[in-house]
Amino acid sequence: MTVTVTPPQQRSAPPPPPSKLTTGNLPTAAVWGILGGSLAVMLIVFVIMALGSGGGLNFAGWLVTSGLLYLVLIFTVSAIVESRRKAVDRLVTGVVAAAFLIAMVPLVSVTWTVIVNGINRFDALFFTSSMRNVVGEGGGALHAIIGTLLITGAAAIISIPIGLMAAVYLVEYGEGKRLARGITFLVDVMTGIPSIVAGLFAYALFALFFGPGIRMGFMGSIALAVLMIPVVVRSTEEMLRLVPNELREASYALGVPKWRTIVKVVLPTSLAGITTGIMLSISRVIGETAPLLITAGFTNSMNYDLFSGRMQTLPVFTYTEYANQGIPAEAYLDRAWAGALTLILIVMILNLVARLVARIFSPKTGR
Repeated sequence: MTVTVTPPQQRSAPPPPPSKLTTGNLPTAAVWGILGGSLAVMLIVFVIMALGSGGGLNFAGWLVTSGLLYLVLIFTVSAIVESRRKAVDRLVTGVVAAAFLIAMVPLVSVTWTVIVNGINRFDALFFTSSMRNVVGEGGGALHAIIGTLLITGAAAIISIPIGLMAAVYLVEYGEGKRLARGITFLVDVMTGIPSIVAGLFAYALFALFFGPGIRMGFMGSIALAVLMIPVVVRSTEEMLRLVPNELREASYALGVPKWRTIVKVVLPTSLAGITTGIMLSISRVIGETAPLLITAGFTNSMNYDLFSGRMQTLPVFTYTEYANQGIPAEAYLDRAWAGALTLILIVMILNLVARLVARIFSPKTGR
C-alpha cells in the first residue's frame, strides 16, 4: 500500500498595508502640510520682497497669496492622488473656508478695536453718573443707558405683538386672500425703509398734534417700532411655516379649536425661532442713531419719562461725544468708545437671555 504524503502548503506573507497615498484618500496630515508649506513659501517670498524694498511685511498680501497657492496645490494633489471629483470638492471647501475667514476679519477687527479703545473708561463712574454739569474729563453714560433701555423696551412692546399677530394671520388665516397679499407687500416695502425715513415719519406724526420742535422718548420708540415690525413679521412667518401640518391636523382631530391649536401647539413649537427673530429685530434697531437724533434728541441729564422731554440714548451719546469734542479731546473719545462697547455688551446679553428663554420654553423632543 502506497501512502502519498502531501507536502504542507507554505503560508504566504500577509500583504503590506496599503498606503493612503495610493488608495484614493489623501491623509489629513498631507492637507495640513500643504497649507503650512504654502504659508512658509509665500512668507519667504514676501520677506525677501520686504528686505529688497526696505519696507515692512505685507501681511494681507502674504495671507491672500498663500491661500491662492494652497487652493492650486490642494486641487492638483487631490486630482492626482484621489479623483477629479474629490479635488473639486476640496477646492470648493477651501474657497468656502476662505470666504468665511474674510467675512470674520471685519467683525473681529471692529470688536477688538472697540474693546481696546473702550476699556479705558469702563469704570464705575461711567455707569453711575450722567453728563450733567460735566465739562472735560469725568462723567458717565447712565442717562444714555437708561434711555436706550426705555426706548427700545417700549418699541419692543409695540412691535412684537403687532408682528406676531400679523404673522399668525398670514400663515394660519390669510392663505390666498387679497388682504394677506397686501400685508406681505407692505412688509416687504417696510423692510427696505431707511432708518432716517422712520424717524422723519415719527417726527411728522407727533408734530401734527404737538407742534414742530417736539422731542420725547416715545417718539423714538415709534420710529424704532416701524423698523422692528417687518423683521418680526418676516422671521415669525418663516418659523410658523416650518411647523409640520401633521401637528395641526392632530390637534384638530382631537376637537381642539383653531385658535387654541395656534396658542398651544403652533407657537410653542416655533418659540425658539420666534425668539431669535425678535432678538434680531431688537439688535437691528438698538444701535440706530439718525431716527433717535431726530425724535428723542439728546440731553446730558437723566430722564425716566418717555412722554416728557428729550432723552439720551447710547448711539446718540456715542455720536455726540465723538462729534463735539472738547478739551481734552481724549476724554470725549474715551467716553464715545466706552459707549460703543456698552452697546455691544447690551446686545450680547440680550441674545444670551433670548437663547436661555428659547431653551427653557421650547418643546422637549425627548421621551
